[in-house]
Formats: sequence, C-alpha cells, structure tokens
Amino acid sequence: MSKHIFVTGGVVSSLGKGLTSASIGMLLEQRGLRVRMQKLDPYINVDPGTMSPYQHGEVYVLDDGSETDLDLGHYERFTNSPLNRHSNYTAGQIYKSVIEKERRGEFLGQTVQVIPHVTNEIKAALVKPAGADVDVVITEIGGTVGDIESQPFLEAIRQFSLDVGKENCLYIHLTLVPYLKAAAELKTKPTQHSVGQLRQIGIQPDILVCRTERSLSHDNRAKIALFCNVPVEAVIEEKDKDFSVYEVPMSLVEHGADELIVRKLALKAGPLNLDRWRDLLQRLRNPEHDVRIAVVGKYAEHRDAYKSIYEALDHAGVHHRARVHIDRIHSETVGEEGAERLLAGVDGILVPGGFGERGIEGKVDTVHFARSKGVPFFGICLGMQCAVAEFARNVVGLERANSSEFDTDTPHPVICLLDEQKKITDKGGTMRLGAQPAKLTPGSKAAACYGTEEVSERHRHRYEFNNDYRRRFADRGMEFTGTSPDGLLVEVVEISDHPWFVGVQYHPEFKSQPTRAHPLFAGFVGAALRHRLARENATA
Repeated sequence: MSKHIFVTGGVVSSLGKGLTSASIGMLLEQRGLRVRMQKLDPYINVDPGTMSPYQHGEVYVLDDGSETDLDLGHYERFTNSPLNRHSNYTAGQIYKSVIEKERRGEFLGQTVQVIPHVTNEIKAALVKPAGADVDVVITEIGGTVGDIESQPFLEAIRQFSLDVGKENCLYIHLTLVPYLKAAAELKTKPTQHSVGQLRQIGIQPDILVCRTERSLSHDNRAKIALFCNVPVEAVIEEKDKDFSVYEVPMSLVEHGADELIVRKLALKAGPLNLDRWRDLLQRLRNPEHDVRIAVVGKYAEHRDAYKSIYEALDHAGVHHRARVHIDRIHSETVGEEGAERLLAGVDGILVPGGFGERGIEGKVDTVHFARSKGVPFFGICLGMQCAVAEFARNVVGLERANSSEFDTDTPHPVICLLDEQKKITDKGGTMRLGAQPAKLTPGSKAAACYGTEEVSERHRHRYEFNNDYRRRFADRGMEFTGTSPDGLLVEVVEISDHPWFVGVQYHPEFKSQPTRAHPLFAGFVGAALRHRLARENATA
C-alpha cells in the first residue's frame, strides 16, 4: 500500500510548508519513488477562486480546471506528481460534502458531528491520490497548529495512522527557531510549545524541520530533541535561503532528511540523483547575462499574487543563462505617473492577468509604450485583452474601445463575455477553466517558440476577443496566430512588424518548470536579451 507523509506547521504561518513538501517530493522522486502531492486547506471557501489575491495570493489552475492553492504550483515545479481535483481539499469542500450527504439521507437517524463524520470525510480525501502505482503520498496540512479551523484535519491524520498502521505514516512538523538579537541566541521554546500542542492532539512528530536564519548548534538540536521527544538526527535544520527557493532540497539533503524518511518508512528507494538540480543551481548562481523585465500588474505589491509569473521568468532566465531582474510596477502608478518615466530602460514588459476595472488604463498605457517603442511585450489573459484594447484605440481607430467587463457602454466592445457565460450567475468555479487545446499558425512567433502547431494550455477567464472585429484588426496588422480548434475563440495575438509582441488568453506560467522553461517565456526573455544587446551596441 502507499505510504503517507503528513507535513504540518507551527509557531507562525508562511514558514514554507509548501516548498518543504515539494522539496521532499522531489528528493523521493530522485530516488526512484513514485510520489503524489496533496494539500488540505482549513478555510471554509470551497476553493480559492473567489478569494482576493491580497489575502491568498494567486489561484493556481490545474489541467482538469480545479482552482487550487498556490502551493500546488510548488508541487508541479519541483515534482512530476500529476495533480487533479483530489490534490487540494478545503474545509469548505469537506463540509459541503458532509452536508450534501446529510440532505440525501445517508446519515439518517444520526447526529452529524465533526467526529466521526467530518473526520471520516477528510480521511476519505487522504486516500484519493493513493494507489498501487504510488509509493508515497505527501499531504500538507494548511494553517498553523493551534488554529481552531485546523483541528478537524489534525484529528483526521491522527486517526489515519490507527486505520492504516503507524508504520505506514510519517509526521513531519515544520517549525520556527527564531533568533533574538537582544539575547544574541536562538530560542527553541516556540518549537517546544508547538510540538506540545501537537502531542496534546495525539500526534507525535517523527521529524522536525526547523526554519531558522542562523545555523543550529548541536546543543540547540539536542535541546529540541530532548523536549520534543525525537532523536537528534530527526531535528533537521532548514536555514533561510536568500539566493533561491530551489536551494531548499539541497539543504534537506545536507542534513539527511531524505535518508531519514526512507529509513523510517522502510521505502525501497534507489540512490539519490541530483545532477539536473545541481546544474540548475549552477546556472542560477553563475549567469552570463542580465536582463530587466517590468511586470506591470494590479497586485504588484503582493509577490504571491503573480508567484507563477515570477517563477516562470526565472526559469526562462536559467534557460538563457541570464539573471532576470524584475521591476514590479503597479498599473495604477503607470496611470498616475506615466509609462515613459516608469518603463524607460527596461528590456521587456509583461502584463499579467487580473479582474476588475482598477488599474486597467495603466495597463493599456503600458501596452502602448511597449508597442510604440519596440520593447518586447508579453500579455497574459487580461494582459492580452489590454493589448487588444490599446490596438483598437490607437491603430484601428475605434474610439473608447474596451472590454465590456469594464465599460458596459463602450461603443466598441472588442473584448466581450463568452456566450457560455451569459446565463451564469454563480461566481465560484464557473469560468472557462483548465486545459484547452489550441491551433497555432505556421510561421508565427508562438509556433516557433513551441516548435509545434498544436498546444494545450490552462485557462481562467470569462471574456474573449469579439470576433466581429477580427477583419478590422487583421487589416491593420494584428494577427490571430492561435485559436481554439474550431477557430471560434482567439487564443494568441501577435504584431508581426514588432520585435516581439505576443498576447495569450491562457496562463502559460502554470506549465513552466525550473529545468524546463515554458517556450513562450523562453521566447520572451530571449527577445528581451536581444533588445538589451541592441541598445548596448547602439550606445557603445
């Protein structure tokens, strides 16, 4: 049967459980094991699709259309684990399922309670990714030990070891060992309290992963081991990484985490092979070029809102042996201060997705700057739609052209609601979601990047290019180089007489990996490098 690893967190939130879980998954895969990744989130929302990026960060979309937590992006970037709707469960989904069963009469005569009904539903979710072809399921429990909403999930994983046998379960607890400058020492007490809370629930951690900004001494580790009832070798240091998150697996290997996991679960694992990962880190540490990319978005001040965008740019940098310097620019600021002042000197401009009218005119001004100045441009989802609006106004001559999402009275709705969306009233899970096929025009920039004329990419949107305007756009130089297989939906737009101007309706960032950059991001960063070189040669 599949073995199960549960990753919990304590002391504070945002310790990096997702990165740690993904790193463990990667290490086990590199030892020849078949791994599946899963996250359980304690919030009551059914999924993060209706949550603000300011509160939750980006919504990560899977091939099957599931709107999930951004940690699933870490899972896909670090591992080869196939992800689907069973890879992310929320308290909202769990309670919704229990209530629906109660309404159908499945609990007839019973008082429905957290224990056993809710915990049984959670345990049923735990085994969804398991199977005969899976060696290890790694399940991350969102939130922090001590949170009220996390208690049913922790109780469920406590019960789970009784159901399947302790020898088939491993509990890893990620905690913080803070450094107090005034005392000039690391403090282990928060870790002791966090583990104490877990033990009161009935969970004894097998391994402690300690986040720290200073290295743990042997005395620190021995003290934690003594008070937390684990062997010293099971106290794993995870020191803060200033350089790259892709260093985390190497830190775990350095302290023997993978070997400890293999031994404790009696896994039949092979030797660890990290050649590709070491090559990745080598490329990151020793770039041959520098390139400056402006990301102009509505949520620029919140790094997690565009997490996959930033990672995909880094991956493209690795591909070109370049360090990508990212200017995070708020689109509202562009509208207030002007694109010329904020964007002068950048090598490439990327406008990402988003929802709502705020900051839209700043994005349109950004597109105008990129198009008119010949700066490589990449528009994603809403970024593509803003490129269409800008081209309509300033090239096609359609005054007040806009998306009907932002201006219901526009005389030229060049972006309009999908027909399939017109009768939908619920907001959650009702957009055009997940992997959709597209056909690319031979000889286009997109087709050249992909090296193929048929692709599948993930979508998350309600609005599309208005086909009533296709001919007028094409006559003025905007090409529709990617469409749905039936030709009805525009998926890619390009301007052929521009050095590199590509807009896509989908989200290519969700399919980029550090060792395999997404073709469009690689093409964009390559164009930005050429633009930089041309400017340097011109001023030499």
